[in-house]
Amino acid sequence: MTNPLVSIRNLCVDYITDAGDVRACSNVSFDIAAGEVFGLAGESGCGKSTVAFSLMRLHKPPAYISAGEILFNGNDILKYSDERMQTFRWKEMSMVFQSAMNALNPVLTMEEQFCDVIMCHTNMTRHQARKRAEGLLEIVDIHPSRLNDYPHQFSGGMRQRLVIAIALALNPKMIIMDEPTTALDVVVQREILQKIYALKEEFGFAVLFITHDLSLMVEFSDRIGVMYSGELVEVAPSNKILNAPYHPYTEGLASSFPSLTGPKTKLTGIPGSPLNLLDIPSGCRFQARCQHVKDICRQKSIKLTQIEPSHFSNCHLYGEPITQIKC
Repeated sequence: MTNPLVSIRNLCVDYITDAGDVRACSNVSFDIAAGEVFGLAGESGCGKSTVAFSLMRLHKPPAYISAGEILFNGNDILKYSDERMQTFRWKEMSMVFQSAMNALNPVLTMEEQFCDVIMCHTNMTRHQARKRAEGLLEIVDIHPSRLNDYPHQFSGGMRQRLVIAIALALNPKMIIMDEPTTALDVVVQREILQKIYALKEEFGFAVLFITHDLSLMVEFSDRIGVMYSGELVEVAPSNKILNAPYHPYTEGLASSFPSLTGPKTKLTGIPGSPLNLLDIPSGCRFQARCQHVKDICRQKSIKLTQIEPSHFSNCHLYGEPITQIKC
């Protein structure tokens, strides 16, 4: 990819515990182009949100970024000062957090919450900030008069749209969306995703879309990365990730939910339990749960490599890769 908006290179994030440091994110590398929707999938605890928090440098002890680079327009944000990060957040990259109700302050009106973000990062007056907030509410189909309401006076779907509106307040080039439709019914999920996609087309921002729901991600993303136990195990265009996966874990995810069309098939899921990060085996991290495991899988692991154009995997099962390149 030439001139990507975001390039993550060999990102490692550790957590300090009584039993020793735990590596929750291990040598993760991928690019996101301007205007692209990049999906990050995987089961709970695989490191998706850890990657997202790294992009915004929101980790607090006992978590810390131990290695790697995060390049935004060619600049490594891990080298930014705290003051530079204050201007970077919301203006250049913003985030829609997993729980909208927890992301909103329950004792402040929506006007106060919008104005806090806008006035902190711009020279707008209170009146100008309110006018901007009114326009943002109209963008997400909420009447501007609701600015005087508190978060508990909105439905779950409306709160989610409010958080999206706040994330759009300063016209960032990229928005991280961490489980933006969690706890919403399927009808509201579709409405939210359609609104996000329409806003992306209108304003041209890139999206890092995080969820454990692979079927939902396929509909929304241009490319998808699949994580397992802190590693990125496969990256592919969304139309190939289910139809022609190149990793047994991706195959397991694809077979764990029913198809809406075609013949009925038995759901198999993935046997076993997620890996204990305090006890990482030699070789492939998925070996204990893989039905196709070979001796070489237990002996050594491989880096994420290109199997075919635009399709990357770190699995031994698919022969010699074309080449090792950045994705």
